[in-house]
Amino acid sequence: MFRPMPWLWLAMLLSLLLPARLVLAATGADAQQIERGRYLARIANCVACHTSEGGKPFAGGLPIRTAVGTIHSTNITPDAVSGIGAYTLAEFDRAVRQGVARDGKRLYPAMPYPSYARMRSEDVAALYAYLRAEVPPVAQKNPAPAMRWPFGMRWLLSVWNVLFVDDDPVRTDLARGEAWNRGAYLVQAVAHCGACHTPRGTLLAEKGLDERSRYFLAGASVEGWSATNLTGDQLTGLGAWSRADIAEFLRTGRNAHATSFGPMSTVISTATQYMSPADLDAVAAYLKSLPGARREDKAFRPDPATAQQLHQGRFDQPGARQYAVFCMPCHGADGKGFARVFPPLAGNPTVADPDPASLVNLLLDGAVTARVGTAPADYHMPGYGWTLDDQELANVLTFIRGSWGNRAAPVKEGEVAARRKALATQR
Repeated sequence: MFRPMPWLWLAMLLSLLLPARLVLAATGADAQQIERGRYLARIANCVACHTSEGGKPFAGGLPIRTAVGTIHSTNITPDAVSGIGAYTLAEFDRAVRQGVARDGKRLYPAMPYPSYARMRSEDVAALYAYLRAEVPPVAQKNPAPAMRWPFGMRWLLSVWNVLFVDDDPVRTDLARGEAWNRGAYLVQAVAHCGACHTPRGTLLAEKGLDERSRYFLAGASVEGWSATNLTGDQLTGLGAWSRADIAEFLRTGRNAHATSFGPMSTVISTATQYMSPADLDAVAAYLKSLPGARREDKAFRPDPATAQQLHQGRFDQPGARQYAVFCMPCHGADGKGFARVFPPLAGNPTVADPDPASLVNLLLDGAVTARVGTAPADYHMPGYGWTLDDQELANVLTFIRGSWGNRAAPVKEGEVAARRKALATQR
């Protein structure tokens, strides 16, 4: 019987162990890339847009209402037919950064590829690895888009992309430091903050892509909500917020100045609460560097007159009595609210916003704060559209926007009526 020599046993053992070690090393590298992709998918908030209400994660089908029609988010699970299962990395990269699907079909820029165009190739590869390895495949086709003419002709997007998509890397400014540059990359590319918070022009492209534009993050209208000004303006922006305030809001959905509501609660619940402390600070550092788009350089000045009148039971102004009944129990006679639970109305950027759309939505339908792991509960604000008519709601909002030192324009009955009608058609 053949008996291998001791050195032969050693050679055979090494021949078995060496491939195993190589496999483990490769698996370790892949696992690291997948975990990075998981993190990027979270802070890019892929699940919020690519999951319909009650649907499977990443299977698409969420209706996205735009000014030119309604489209539905795509299936990005690794299903080979209706998802990205047949996509190569190059094809996935082209879809993410250029807005062109595997079959050559142009994607509508409701998918924020104008922002993703500036993502690094290694980050796109990590996203691809995560979606392919960790997300269960779901066979689900999308409904056809319902677009107004001529926007249903997708070939027009090839021209739009030439005009408006900038795939240059996010600008680096070494003098600003590591945190600022990381924040610039996250805000401009991965988290695509400009897709909601930057106003758009006639052809629906963002008017600015970075801090060199006075329009960048200056506030915009999105699906009937007013996405707030994220520049350094004192009244309607983040000028009164510290770097720590911004990080706290993105992590918890609340701080001493505001509490999240509407779409931003979803963003915090599904995305920003998962950012690392370093990335939250980086985003805050970058946002705090932006000059005020509206040149508001004077801080909010409180005025005690309204609080005194309410304490005296005087309801001289239209909307004051309704405020006392429906709003004052939580937000107080002084409009200061209760920090990190019921937001202050005095000096609140959303209250001061020239566009009252978010306030109209809040009073009509109510809102809920972000559901986060750092807070024991989320808080619901009830809507009052069922009990107050359009004029009464307009009066309450006008009262709030003109009290305690606020100096925002009145709200008209027609604005409330139009939004009530729009919300009714979406139900």
